[in-house]
Amino acid sequence: MRALGIFLLAFGLLAPVHAAETVTGRVSKVLPLLLDLQGRAALSPSLFDRDAYQAQLRAHTNQVSAIRYDVLWTAKNAGAAKLKIRVELRGVGTGNLPRFKTLETAAAAPGRWGRWTSLTLGGDDFKSFGTVTAWRASLWDGDRRLGEEKSFLW
Repeated sequence: MRALGIFLLAFGLLAPVHAAETVTGRVSKVLPLLLDLQGRAALSPSLFDRDAYQAQLRAHTNQVSAIRYDVLWTAKNAGAAKLKIRVELRGVGTGNLPRFKTLETAAAAPGRWGRWTSLTLGGDDFKSFGTVTAWRASLWDGDRRLGEEKSFLW
């Protein structure tokens, strides 16, 4: 009888430890999209039209006003965690000088299948940055990185 009592006491002490699971998450997809002078990434909702318009914007850079990174991410056991999305950019500016820029925003509550979060580099920052050569998008819980997705050249 005493052994059963000790077993139940030990099990009762370990149960709350199991209930406090750590936050896990990942970045599933990142879409870097050029925006035109009106802030549009596409002229219609068609994915084919979006890709064709993105090719046109890449060919005619004078029509580009910003670049937007759409990040698809998921998180489990987030609860009240302060999650954030960070996009780090590497590029080449005027005079072939290297550039580095970090975009960061607080992440809303995660959805069941994931959530899209957009971060935009525009205005004077976009003009002075130059050409983006590599990017890395990551999901953070405080100072702990939960997941990341990066471009080939990162």
